[in-house]
Amino acid sequence: MQSIKIPKLIEKMNLKNLTPEISLEESRITIPDINRPALQLTGYFEHFENERVQIIGYVEYTYLLGLSRERKLEVYEQFLGYKMPCIIYCSKAKPDEDMLRLAREHGIPILATNKSTSSFMAEIIRWQKVELAPSISIHGVLVDVYGEGLLIMGESGIGKSEAALELIKRGHRLVTDDVVEIRKVSDETLIGTAPDITRHFIELRGIGIVDVKNLFGVESVKETQSIDLVIKLEDWNKDKEYDRLGLEEEYTEFLGNKVVCHSIPIRPGRNLAIICETAAVNYRQKKMGYNAAKELYNRVQNSLTQKLED
Repeated sequence: MQSIKIPKLIEKMNLKNLTPEISLEESRITIPDINRPALQLTGYFEHFENERVQIIGYVEYTYLLGLSRERKLEVYEQFLGYKMPCIIYCSKAKPDEDMLRLAREHGIPILATNKSTSSFMAEIIRWQKVELAPSISIHGVLVDVYGEGLLIMGESGIGKSEAALELIKRGHRLVTDDVVEIRKVSDETLIGTAPDITRHFIELRGIGIVDVKNLFGVESVKETQSIDLVIKLEDWNKDKEYDRLGLEEEYTEFLGNKVVCHSIPIRPGRNLAIICETAAVNYRQKKMGYNAAKELYNRVQNSLTQKLED
């Protein structure tokens, strides 16, 4: 099961650790959603999602201020008796000494941020959904071409990295070469990233490893990119029928999400970078409502109709 370490959360969300005495090694976040324990602080613990990050905003904070110390201690004991990853105070709210003392006793980290509760909740949920999304690793090259995520696939040595290098020289951006880590962040969106160890590197047979970021500059690389279009490179087979019109879309599937896919036959003299670039532009044009194949089909139909009428 995927999980997020609390130190990573603290660094990413720029949080202040109010309980540095507590070891953070045991604490893990495994659920991308959060919980505001308003009802729990009143004593209602049915359906309590204690495995989520607990967010205490200004409403919960002011409610606790109005309680007697005896009642507060009772609420704290009951609330902190549940195992939870951490508690985060928002909107400049601060826990009192009783909360901090009991949190230390139960080993629950208390964190704080000055951000408003609503904006912080939106930010942390979005980030956690990406971090905890289902993921797979595949062999391929991912490039940002005119804002479209182009995933180039094919057998080893067929020319994926060379095509990516030519695209980079034409002003596009490399996300990852050789290994693509794909995360399903929603039912519509797949995000591709590079493994840390190979980020910004391309392997070119006969030359070796090339550092794209240092060679072409920081504008030639990108950390993450949605996967919008797949190009499958394959050796030319004269006996195979290839799509020449593109009236019907073909798809490939990753983690249950369908992505438009084109199979491109490779022959000497074909410029792969130009083909990939054109495929990305054509895909973008289709998203904007224009389909060249359908336009040609309609013209042919209209021409035939006109000849029949004459």
